[in-house]
Amino acid sequence: MKVALIQQPASENVEANIQLGLDNLDQAAAKGAKLAIFAELAFTPFYPQYLADGDITHLAEQVPGPITEKYMAKAKEHEIVIVINLFELDEGKTYDSSPVIDSNGELLGTTRMVHIADYECFYEKSYYTEGNHGAKVYDTSVGKVGVAICYDRHYPEYMRSLGINGAEIVAIPQAGTIGEWPDGLYEAELQVASFQNGYFCALANRVGREDQLEFSGESLITNPEGKVIAQAPSGEADLLICDIDLEEVNKSPARKMFFRDRRPDIYPLG
Repeated sequence: MKVALIQQPASENVEANIQLGLDNLDQAAAKGAKLAIFAELAFTPFYPQYLADGDITHLAEQVPGPITEKYMAKAKEHEIVIVINLFELDEGKTYDSSPVIDSNGELLGTTRMVHIADYECFYEKSYYTEGNHGAKVYDTSVGKVGVAICYDRHYPEYMRSLGINGAEIVAIPQAGTIGEWPDGLYEAELQVASFQNGYFCALANRVGREDQLEFSGESLITNPEGKVIAQAPSGEADLLICDIDLEEVNKSPARKMFFRDRRPDIYPLG
C-alpha cells in the first residue's frame, strides 16, 4: 500500500490552502496512494503562535463542515483514505481535531488532541479544549488507522493505547519547527514507538515560515522494526509517497512478544 504524506505550507488565504491540499491529493492518487495524511492545521495559519485574545470560535468550524466535506468528496472521487487536521468547534468548545475519512467518502470519526501544550509560540491551552474521544482506532478500507496529534506523540501511554486498540498505522499530524528539538530526536521517538507497539508511524509536518515560526517539514515514516523508511526534505514542500506492507505488523516483536508478555495488572492504563 502506498501512503502519502502531504507536506505543504499554509498562507493567510484559507481557501487557497484548501485548494492546494485538494490538488496535492490529486497528485497523490495519481501516484497510487491509498492513504493520505496532512499536517496539523494544514489549511489555516498556525493560530497558537499567538496567545488567544478574546473569543476565537469564529476561527473554528464544525465537523463535518466546509473543509471536511470537500475532503470527503475527494476521498470518494479517488477511493483514498484521508486524515486531515483542523480547528474544530463543537458545542461552544474548540479542539485540535483530525477527521478520518474512508475511501468511500464516509466520515468515520474524529480524533481530538488529548494533551495540550503551552509554551512560547505554542499557546495551545488558550485555543484547545482537551480531547474527549480517547485513543480511537478506525477500521478503514486500507487497515486499522490510529491518530496521535502532534503533542500526543510524546506520551508513551497514549501511543501504547493505540497499539493495544489494534492500530496498524498511526497518523501523526504535526506542527514542528526548525531547531525545536535536538537533531534526530523526534525520529528516534517514533522509531521507538513503532518498535515497542508494532505499527507504522506516519508523521506529516508543516513547512515554511509563518510570522514567528519556521516549520521544518521532514515528514517521515517508521516501520514496526523501528526503522525510518522514508523522510521528506527539510524546509520545502513535498509529497512523500512510501510503500508499506501491513503484514510487517503481525511479524513485529511487539505483536509476537511484547504485547503477549505485558503485565497490565501492575501498570494499568488509565
